[in-house]
Amino acid sequence: MASTVPRAPFTSSLAEELAPGLLERFVRYARVSTQSDREATTSPSTARQLDLSRLLVDELREIGLDDVVLDDDGYVYATLPATTDAAPDGTPWPVVGLISHVDTSPDAPGEGVEPLVHRAYDGTTIALPKDGTVLDPERMPELSSRVGHDVVTSSGDTLLGADDKAGVAEIVTALAHLAARPELPRPTLRVCFTPDEEIGRGAHRFDVPGFGAVCAYTVDGSEPGELQDETFTASEAVVTIEGHDVHPGFATGKLVNATRLAARIVAALPPELTPEQTSGRDGFIHVYETTATAARAEIRAIVRDFDDDLLAQHADLLRSIVAEVAADEPRATLSVEVTPQYPNMRDHIARFPAVVTAAERAIEAEGLALVRTAIRGGTDGSQLSAMGLPTPNVFTGGHEYHSVREWASLQEMAAASATVVRIAEAWTAPDLVAAAAAGHLPA
Repeated sequence: MASTVPRAPFTSSLAEELAPGLLERFVRYARVSTQSDREATTSPSTARQLDLSRLLVDELREIGLDDVVLDDDGYVYATLPATTDAAPDGTPWPVVGLISHVDTSPDAPGEGVEPLVHRAYDGTTIALPKDGTVLDPERMPELSSRVGHDVVTSSGDTLLGADDKAGVAEIVTALAHLAARPELPRPTLRVCFTPDEEIGRGAHRFDVPGFGAVCAYTVDGSEPGELQDETFTASEAVVTIEGHDVHPGFATGKLVNATRLAARIVAALPPELTPEQTSGRDGFIHVYETTATAARAEIRAIVRDFDDDLLAQHADLLRSIVAEVAADEPRATLSVEVTPQYPNMRDHIARFPAVVTAAERAIEAEGLALVRTAIRGGTDGSQLSAMGLPTPNVFTGGHEYHSVREWASLQEMAAASATVVRIAEAWTAPDLVAAAAAGHLPA
């Protein structure tokens, strides 16, 4: 039955204008399976990501972008030139980047996504048609406050893919709007759609010099008005345990059970240092996978904190726990390998404050309250900022990422796409043009 709730307004006439095409693009992109694979060593990690990348190449060419390339590593690059060669005072226009990722998380099913649009959401529980999946507003405060919004979900047995196909659709929609309106002032815009962000590799083969931008924005956030220029610093820790397996009937004094040793290590980790018991600026150690037999076990964990010294302390704590277990059972071989994944982008972005100023102006011009948060995670911008491309993150309007309960608001997605248009306009302001011309300190 159709909702009798009044439809929520859009944040601006621009957002309302962008919404129909944006929704069509998002639904089309969401149906393409693009999950990445942590265990693969190729780039992209899965060939299916290229299905969406090739589609995007065609669409970018159709809307009039130049230099559209899908490179051998699965990155899509393109350019929307400035409408004039220089600003009115003769200063060259800056080159500003827009970035989103095509892959979706391997943490929930992602094959055969069927997007559903719930028009003018009435505030009640949304029962999805598959697997008994329910979106309960009593457990989702973000959803409970979106009465009247057009809510997009999956059918319940897969993720939706708003992370980050909402961002991809928002960028393409904004570019199409700008390309069709040469009277709107804009800098040169460079776009890149990356693979494998969800497995921490989205920037590994990004061509920063070839991209040629003074700064960029990932469109990969959540709440409307969100602007993020700080992330966790991240490492992965892998604990390997080699035991000694024998027949259990003859195990007395001989068996060294790697599974039991792994269980001791996991149990010894402080419960207050887990994701489920931390928030805000607290870091954590998150055991996300354990494989174990009596002969061999492996514990995989991610280690996170906003403070590099605290991150090192978390890793040292894990090492000390492993060392204690190893000392109790010298017949076993235990090792810990800690690998950096991405840095906190805060200090790198701070060297070029104009990138934040432009986004602040754009968000406020769209009529949104500015929401400054630190990301309890990372984006491609974490690594890109460290590589010399200051790249904060802006919102998309997606929620409940990496789960079959994932959903997005069309009104918020449209506001995000309109904000991208306004970021382009912001970079034509004389003070920001001058800041870009002056450059920024190298990373």
